[in-house]
Formats: sequence, C-alpha cells, structure tokens
Amino acid sequence: MTEPYEGRRIVVASWMSDAIFAATAIPLALGASALKPVALGLALTLFVVGMAVWAWAFAVAVARSAHGDDIVVSSMFLVQGPVPKPVRAQLFWALGLAVAVGAGTGTADAFGILMPMLPLGLIGLWGARHGTFPPRPGQA
Repeated sequence: MTEPYEGRRIVVASWMSDAIFAATAIPLALGASALKPVALGLALTLFVVGMAVWAWAFAVAVARSAHGDDIVVSSMFLVQGPVPKPVRAQLFWALGLAVAVGAGTGTADAFGILMPMLPLGLIGLWGARHGTFPPRPGQA
C-alpha cells in the first residue's frame, strides 16, 4: 500500500510499537536476561501510552458525536463501514502481531501482555478520526 491514505501515521505508529516491543521482548524470552529492566520498562511505557491513546480516541469520538456523528464504540474500534481494506488489514495485523509477541514472551515479560492495548487504542483512534459514521438520529 504505497499510495497515501488518511491516518497513515496511525498505521505506522502501530507497526512501530510492535517493532520496538519485539526488539526487547523476544531477546528477553530467548534468555537475554540483561534486557529484563529495559523490556519491563518498555512494556509498561507502551501500555501507559496505549491508555493515553485510548483516552485520545474517546475524546475525538465525543467531539465528533457532539457535532452530530452517531459513533458507536464497536464501530470505532472495529473500524466498520467504508474503511479502505488495506488500512483495516494493516491495523488488525499489527494488533495480531502484538498479541502474538505478548503471548509468546509472557513468561519472560509478564507486563508484555499489556502492550497490545496500544495497537488496539490506535485502531480506535483511526476509527474516531477517519471513520465514517451516520448522523445521530434527529440530527439529519
């Protein structure tokens, strides 16, 4: 997907969070115990950033709702509607990778299982910022 699309930075941020997380979690799981403080700190940091992104996504959704869009949380986080298929695929593949790495390295880095909250929050942010929602009833 080389052509520009809305929310490209959000998609790139999702993949970058996976790469940064995997760069410490996988070596730690393979026995690089010297990385434990860095991996744990990074996993917690990515989780906290993920919570901030969730709050940002909800703030954007509330603002759009106040302007008449009928935003349903499931539509926002499942990026339903007329969303480019490559965007949806990229966002959900990045989430899947985060879940897989978190689950696969969870015994070495227990906080790593929290990291997928960031890619999930980024999905919500993309949906809140770039999703298409119908007008609220009575607002048409």
